[in-house]
Amino acid sequence: GFAFSSEARQMCTGDAFRLCSSEIPNIPAITACMIKNKAQLSVGCRSVMDRELASSRSSKLAAQ
Repeated sequence: GFAFSSEARQMCTGDAFRLCSSEIPNIPAITACMIKNKAQLSVGCRSVMDRELASSRSSKLAAQ
């Protein structure tokens, strides 16, 4: 599974409530919703998500 850091939660909580409130408290569903609505995220949230998703992908590739 993928878990966001405390920084991402802090930066993205408002966006999660605004865009994906129907998915709360289902973290995987919130994550999918946030990715789907990426264009509508705040700048801070989008940059943190981009960074964390990229590092998650690269660590999965390294594990293969």
